Amino acid sequence: MSTDSKLDRIDLRILSQLQKRGRITNVELADAVGLSPSPCLIRVKRLEKAGFIVGYGAQIQLEKLGDVQVVFTEVTLADHRREDFVNFVNAVKDVDEIVECHLASGGYDYLLKFVTRSVSHYQSIIEGLLERGIGIEKYFSYVIIKTAFVKTHYPLETLFSQHHH
Repeated sequence: MSTDSKLDRIDLRILSQLQKRGRITNVELADAVGLSPSPCLIRVKRLEKAGFIVGYGAQIQLEKLGDVQVVFTEVTLADHRREDFVNFVNAVKDVDEIVECHLASGGYDYLLKFVTRSVSHYQSIIEGLLERGIGIEKYFSYVIIKTAFVKTHYPLETLFSQHHH
């Protein structure tokens, strides 16, 4: 399997299972995807080696640890040269509270997701970014009242199965 080759149905099924249950045993995984354990393990190792699987981690229930404030922020940059985008991303990449950064089309340049202790904690981070002069022209903040759900797995089989055999 080279990185540019299409994954087959079983590879997708393996990835699908692993993203939902990272600690599944190889025997359970093989059973779930309809393989015997040995070829299943070989496929998993190949998927890891080819960079389709980049890590395994625990999903943490933040609310059990205490109150957090999620804020989505639309950011518009003052200038739009290539280096302005690079400088902005490099500046926000190291801010721990910024957990997502997306370049977006439409009325603004970046959509950021912050996870902070409180609105005032968020405000101090944003003010710090503005003071650093990283090219932020304007920003809009959306304070999240309640999160209905966050999915931590992608619908791989829906997205990448070959429907045209």
